[in-house]
Amino acid sequence: MQMNGATPLGTASKILRTAHVAAARPGAAQELCAALGPGPFAVVILFISPEADLPALTRTAARCFSGSMVIGCTTAGEISAQGYTEGEIVAVALPTRHFAVETILIPDLGRLEPEALIGRMMRARQSLGQMHPEWAHEFAFLMVDGLSIREDELTSTLASGLGPVPLFGGSAGDGVRFERTFVLHDGEALQNAAILSLIRTECPVRVFNLDHLVPTALRMVVTDADPEHRIVRRINAEPAAQEYARILGKDPGQLTTFTFAAHPVVVRIGGKHHVRAIQQVAPNGDLVFFSAIDEGLVLTLAEPQDMVAHLSRELAALTRGAAPEAILACDCILRRMEAQEKQKTGQISDLLRQHRVVGFSTYGEQLNGMHVNQTMTGVAIYAPGTTP
Repeated sequence: MQMNGATPLGTASKILRTAHVAAARPGAAQELCAALGPGPFAVVILFISPEADLPALTRTAARCFSGSMVIGCTTAGEISAQGYTEGEIVAVALPTRHFAVETILIPDLGRLEPEALIGRMMRARQSLGQMHPEWAHEFAFLMVDGLSIREDELTSTLASGLGPVPLFGGSAGDGVRFERTFVLHDGEALQNAAILSLIRTECPVRVFNLDHLVPTALRMVVTDADPEHRIVRRINAEPAAQEYARILGKDPGQLTTFTFAAHPVVVRIGGKHHVRAIQQVAPNGDLVFFSAIDEGLVLTLAEPQDMVAHLSRELAALTRGAAPEAILACDCILRRMEAQEKQKTGQISDLLRQHRVVGFSTYGEQLNGMHVNQTMTGVAIYAPGTTP
């Protein structure tokens, strides 16, 4: 769905503000600014369709939101007040009345400096605590280049400096092209970079992660891999795509992104199963993954539950103590593709709209010290004084 103008989320949310506009629309940044209304804002976050003129948007947004830090990323689809949408820019603004934010740019993921980064995080947390000692709630939000292949290393490093602060995030997307992904920081569009936002608030928050996948008894072993590039060459000592297709009872030529969404594989880590989603089949028959992979890993085939019923239960669980004022979510592109394949996009969008979910579709999600796939991860934000 594409919108012709910018549309506020609605007056029901008094905590944060959001708007959305068609990405190709002239003056998109100005319309978003007008729809969000006057600040001051601790941060403005933009989730940007790859259809947008990113250089022009970057320059214009910096002027329109002068006085506010502007960050963002490109997407594999957007989540607006209308639910799932495409070809849009979704803006989320956190007013200083309720939020204080310190953003940390990580400009080169190929040259991480863990000690320096952890030091910056600790100083940022200390600054926020001194600024608002009366506010008791914290979380961290990460946006990272979705083609950097550095999310696993990055989240592991960040976990060392966050202490008890829960982190969630998403990997920037490029629709279904997988060619170029960007993060946006203070007037610059960057590749091979990440932006960490440390957020302190008077609003109770719940960081969450959900998926609708159930492991089966079917297992396979990675016997040849290129971990640095997330490539699996052989499974069970057979060519990877050929063996995966055989296990599914399919011809290797039938493997598509929809197949991977419907038949994911998971690994068991720390007593829980985590998806290792397949991105694509390489021309030579290798399998390219969205997240860390290595030789010797045991992959378990998983099957999805009904995603509408599952999402309904999980979002309802976030409302048991009090209904969130808004939910900021990072939702894997494979979930969106499964919804399309099974003709459930409308039902999913209805649920997202009812529960005030905004955000974007990702090339992967981050939760605390892990990079994960085929999940929805996010933060539910509640009115001050309520008990979630």
